[in-house]
Amino acid sequence: MKSFRKELWFNTRERMEFVNITPQVEAALAESGVREGLCLVNAMHITASVYINDDERGLLSDYGEFLEGLAPHAPTTRYRHNLTGEDNGDAHIKRQIMGREVVVAITGGKLDFGPWEQIFYGEFDGRRKKRVLVKIIGE
Repeated sequence: MKSFRKELWFNTRERMEFVNITPQVEAALAESGVREGLCLVNAMHITASVYINDDERGLLSDYGEFLEGLAPHAPTTRYRHNLTGEDNGDAHIKRQIMGREVVVAITGGKLDFGPWEQIFYGEFDGRRKKRVLVKIIGE
């Protein structure tokens, strides 16, 4: 069994941003040489997310509005976490809603997606360098 690990690094321009990382994950899969197995992709920061869905502009906008409605950034005084000197209490909640990781089957050297599925990095406390782990195991 092979095991392959790669880190993807991001520094978003916006505080909240959704980035389609499918091409980078597919490149990591090709680099790994694995033809049958599993691919784990997870955010290595507690204010970011990795999830699977459609790459459609309206949906991405809807996610932003929905998450901001559930856990608005301002006023920052609403979050006890921010009493520690942080201002990202909302980002922790947004990450919890969107999830930490995804696992995708690998079949014939390709990510085994359903129709329209893509892998996204969701950033909720951006404008600084953060990473995503891609871990691939299989034959």
